[in-house]
Amino acid sequence: MPSHPLSPGTEDLRRDALPLRGRTALVTGAGRRAGIGHAVARRLAAYGASVYVHHHVPHDAAMPWGADRVEEVVAGVREALGDPAARVADGPGDLSAPGAPAELIATAADALGGRLDILVANHALSGSDGSLDAIDAAMLDAHWAVDTRSVILLVQAYARQRAALPPRTPGGRVVMMTSGQDMAGGMPGEIAYALQKGALASVTRSLASTLAEYAVTVNTVNPGPVDTGYLTGEAHRTVAAMFPAGRWGRPDDPARLIAWLATDEAEWITGQVIDSEGGFRR
Repeated sequence: MPSHPLSPGTEDLRRDALPLRGRTALVTGAGRRAGIGHAVARRLAAYGASVYVHHHVPHDAAMPWGADRVEEVVAGVREALGDPAARVADGPGDLSAPGAPAELIATAADALGGRLDILVANHALSGSDGSLDAIDAAMLDAHWAVDTRSVILLVQAYARQRAALPPRTPGGRVVMMTSGQDMAGGMPGEIAYALQKGALASVTRSLASTLAEYAVTVNTVNPGPVDTGYLTGEAHRTVAAMFPAGRWGRPDDPARLIAWLATDEAEWITGQVIDSEGGFRR
């Protein structure tokens, strides 16, 4: 029986092995091989995209988990490339500086041929936080600058770049990251971080409406607890037991969702905050 006139043809139902072939992407906060950003960059590369890997080594070096060698991080993304014509570029950036987000967008676009299709704002500040009684103005300002202000400025610079393209150029995607701060229990020990991530969740629909005229979708992903090396021992086992599968989320779990949101299959999904938590029981 033939398909309905408004239904996709048979060929359209078959999935492209490289759905992001010819597209370009910037992934921020992708400087650790154990991190979500690196997993996202690898997925996008595997789907055919050219990828710019942003990293900020001083931040990771100051954390208990330490920093990776940038060369090894980039090599991990390059080995995942699915399209021989695609490329991988990288560069550092302290996104707490007011002018850094726009500079990064321009640098990434130039490195990838002059156009940026996909923006995944994965970076965040770790530490410098506490309970309501412990936080101070400096902590709040630090998280605001990195976790929220820089993301909005990245999206602003990205939108200006897309506005200069021919009307409704396909492939425009923005994905931001949140952290389940609106779920049961919240994050009472990380007030500054929860506040700023909550702001991104709240502004998702507004940004989606703003960028719709450029054929850009905007979504935010809550990856749930992901094992990126920040917990060990009994605390690690306790969290694992809170998942029905008995394991933590792995970096590639949210990366698969984010990569799919970047494809044309997800062009009708925008303005959403999407949880990818594997049934995590709080």
